[in-house]
Amino acid sequence: MLRAAARKTGATAPEAGATMASGELDPGDRSPRLLKIAEVADELGLTTRAVRYYEELGLLKPAARSEGSYRLFDDDDLERLRFIRGLRDDAGFSLAEIGRMLEDEEARERNRARFRTTTDLEERRTILRDALIRVDRQHVSLLGKADRIAAMISEVESRRDHLQRHLADLEAGRTPRHADPGS
Repeated sequence: MLRAAARKTGATAPEAGATMASGELDPGDRSPRLLKIAEVADELGLTTRAVRYYEELGLLKPAARSEGSYRLFDDDDLERLRFIRGLRDDAGFSLAEIGRMLEDEEARERNRARFRTTTDLEERRTILRDALIRVDRQHVSLLGKADRIAAMISEVESRRDHLQRHLADLEAGRTPRHADPGS
């Protein structure tokens, strides 16, 4: 997912949605789609402030800048933003945790490239040890998150069981003890 996002040039590019003199998009243009920050925010349901904040935190770097110095984002950037949003919203990771995960992914890509280009056994060992340290850190982080989620699920299941018992008592004509709907 993040392989392509690890490469960012910071090059200047034409304005997003550049048009020919007739006002039509150039059909022969095979350059990647580049979007301004407002277009990215609209497409992903984010605010422009959120996109800028992710950039300030180092979670995102625009693919390019226009001649007018507008931030321009490509499809890899959009994929990265979707990944960040999913980790934050769906999995409950903090932005700091997401930053570490992204750094680890970028380091993995660098290590992979270094490993392919070296024949020195000691350097290969060092690369693999670094990779193992990063994977172990991710594993511990994910296990901690899974444990917290499992505890939350257990608590909700316990409350559900409690409420079902009280409902069953009421339906059977018994008066439940401590019938608290918030339990």
